[in-house]
Amino acid sequence: MRNKTLGIVAASAAAALALTACSGGGRDGASTNDQSGTEGQSGAASAGGFDANATIGVALPWLGTQNWKEAEQMFGDDLKAAGFTPLVQTADQKVPQQQQQIEAMIEQGAKAIVVAPVDGTQLGSVLDKAKAAGVAIIGYDRLIENTASVDAVVQFGSIRTGELQGQSLLDGLKAKKGNGPYNIELFAGGPADPNAPKFFEGAMKVLQPKIDDGTLTVVSGQTDFTQAATPDWDNAKAQARMDSLISGFYADKKIDGVLSPNDGIARAILTSVEQAGQELPVVTGLDAENESVVSIWQGKQYSTVAKPTEDLVKQTITLIQALQKGEALPATDVTENNGKIDVPIYQLDPVVVTKENAKEVFANDPSRLDLLK
Repeated sequence: MRNKTLGIVAASAAAALALTACSGGGRDGASTNDQSGTEGQSGAASAGGFDANATIGVALPWLGTQNWKEAEQMFGDDLKAAGFTPLVQTADQKVPQQQQQIEAMIEQGAKAIVVAPVDGTQLGSVLDKAKAAGVAIIGYDRLIENTASVDAVVQFGSIRTGELQGQSLLDGLKAKKGNGPYNIELFAGGPADPNAPKFFEGAMKVLQPKIDDGTLTVVSGQTDFTQAATPDWDNAKAQARMDSLISGFYADKKIDGVLSPNDGIARAILTSVEQAGQELPVVTGLDAENESVVSIWQGKQYSTVAKPTEDLVKQTITLIQALQKGEALPATDVTENNGKIDVPIYQLDPVVVTKENAKEVFANDPSRLDLLK
C-alpha cells in the first residue's frame, strides 16, 4: 500500500531534506556540525555521474513487516518512474544472502546500491568491493557500520522514535490506568538491527527517571536491552517471552503497560495478555501498520509511531538523482560515526499516532482513513 504523506509530517519536510537534514539528529548520538565540507564526503561517488537509465540496486533485509513490503513496491515503481532500471532484492534476514545479492548487483552494473542491512556490521567487505567498482552506497533506514564505503544514510531519527514511544507509554498510562504507580514490562527489537538499541535508549531516557522515582515498576526486573531484545524482530518469540513474563511475575498482579518496539510485537503482546485473561495494558508500537491502526482505532493497542515509507523512498531517490547528474550530495548538518567515518545522515522526524489524532495524522491518506471506521 502506498502511504500518502502524513498530515502532521509536513509535506515540506521532504523538500527541505533535499537541502538539509532535520537538526534533531544530535538526540540520536549523531553529530550536528558545520557541514561546509559535507559535499566533499560524497565527491568520489558523484564524480562524472552516470546514465539516466542506469541500474540501481536495492538490498532490503526481508518482507516480514508492512514497511518492508511497501519499500519493495515503492522502490520498484518510483525508481522506474524516475527513469532508472530498478533491481530490488530481499534477503530473508540472512546476512550471506544479502552479501551475495549485493555482489550480484555489482556484477550487473549497478551504479548505486541502496542498502537496508540485515546486520549493519557485516557488509564491510562487499561494500568495499562495490566502492572499488565506483558504486555509490546509500544506507536506507539503518546505519551501515564499520566501513568507509558508505556515502549517506536516509532514516527517521531512531533515538527520537524511542523518546516518542516512551512518552506515549507514560501518556497512555495516565489516560487509561489512572494515577500510578504502574507495573510495566519492556520489549526491544532485534539486536542485529542498529536502530533497535537506539529505539530502546530513547525510550529509556524518558522512562528511567520514572522507574527511579517509583512511578514505574518493571516487575520482572528486566531493564537492559539484552534482556528486552527480540531476536530477528520475531513476533512469535515476543509472544513467548510475554507468556513467560505473565506466568512468572503476574499471577497476582496486573500489568499496566508494555513498551513495544514495533507494531507486530505489540500485537503479539496483546494476544498473550488476552489469552492470559488479563486486562489489556497500554502498549506502544512503530510503523503504523494497517492492522495496528485498526487496533488503535478499536481501543486495543494504544499507540504507534508513523515513519512513512514513501518519505524515506522519496528522499533516497533524491540523493540518487543528484549522484546521477554528477552532483555532490546535498549538505546536511547531521552526521553519525559508524566506527570508521562520519556518515552524512538525511533524517526525517516520526510522529506518534493514537486514536485521538489518527484522523489528523492520516488526513491526506484516504486508504488509512478508510480503516478508521
